[in-house]
This record gives sequence, structure tokens and C-alpha cells, in this order.
Amino acid sequence: MKPKIGVMGSAVESSTAGKINSAAMKLAYELGREIARHNCVLINGACHGIPYEASKGAKENDGFVIGISPAKNLEEHIKKYRFPTENYDVIIFTGFGFKGRNVVNVTNCDAVIIVAGRIGTLNEFTIAYDEGQIIGVMEGSGGISDYIKRIIKIADKKTGAKVLYDKNPHTLVKRLLVEVSKRMRTKNIE
Repeated sequence: MKPKIGVMGSAVESSTAGKINSAAMKLAYELGREIARHNCVLINGACHGIPYEASKGAKENDGFVIGISPAKNLEEHIKKYRFPTENYDVIIFTGFGFKGRNVVNVTNCDAVIIVAGRIGTLNEFTIAYDEGQIIGVMEGSGGISDYIKRIIKIADKKTGAKVLYDKNPHTLVKRLLVEVSKRMRTKNIE
């Protein structure tokens, strides 16, 4: 089975937080390309911003992309949330809103990558961390990703999560896949 890598990050621009960092958008695109190059499935929140840029990068490299939507159906996805449908091979409609969607999104990944982000991305990170998942943090992308080390220190909780930090999307994906492979071998032994 192909590894499933999630890309989590800022979905929309905010009146208080401002525009999404253009450098972070480029990193997300490169992450999508790299995930596709390694024949992995990309999973994200089926929304705009960082997740969508990763989707574009993956699709432009013949990748397979699954979007996990907070909407209950396609109509709500498009009309209520105003989320895109292009650059996705499959969109799964949860009907759970953002917080419920985040649980489905993260727990269906073999590893997640945090890029920039705000409160929703923090929620995705804490779910992944609590679940003991493999987490990549795109260093220097801004937002929540710049605070992950401090958040882990403050949380003072061992969960089995493996957190990797890198400034290069290519090496980050490679490093994550090494960890995913190790975990898959361990699970197969048990």
C-alpha cells in the first residue's frame, strides 16, 4: 500500500493574521511535488491555501490526492465552504465541520507535515502528536510551525510521536518516509 502523507497548513487569509506567506505557499507546492515523486498519496483538508498548493504540486506530477472535507456533501463543500474540487482525485465528505474533519484528516495519514498555519493547523498538529504519529515541520514557513518545539516542551507529554524538522521540502519528505518505513516494518513484525 502507498504511504499517505498529509500536508496541514493555513487555508485562508485572515483579517488579523494577514496573507499566507508566499514562501510557505511555494514550500507547500514543492511538498506536493515531492510526495508525488515518491509515489505517495497526498491527504489534506480539501481547502484553499497551503493544502491546495500541495494538491497542485502533487497533481502536476501525476500524484494521487485525497481531500477530507468538513462538508456533508459536494453542494455544501462548494456553496457553504467555497472549497475547491479541482486537483483532487477523491473528496471524502465528513459532515463533521472543521474540528471533526481534522481528526479524520490526520488519523488517515501515515505522516503529516505542518506548514505555517494558525489555530486549525495547531489542532491538526495536536491530534497527530497525541496519536503518536510521524510529524514533519517545515521550518521557517511561519505561523504555528515556528512554535512547535515550544508547544511540545510546554505540553511535557510523551506520546510516541516522532517530530522531524527541516527547511527543505525534498529532504523532509525523504526523512519522513524513512520513519514511515520503520514503523510499517515494526507493525508487520508484531
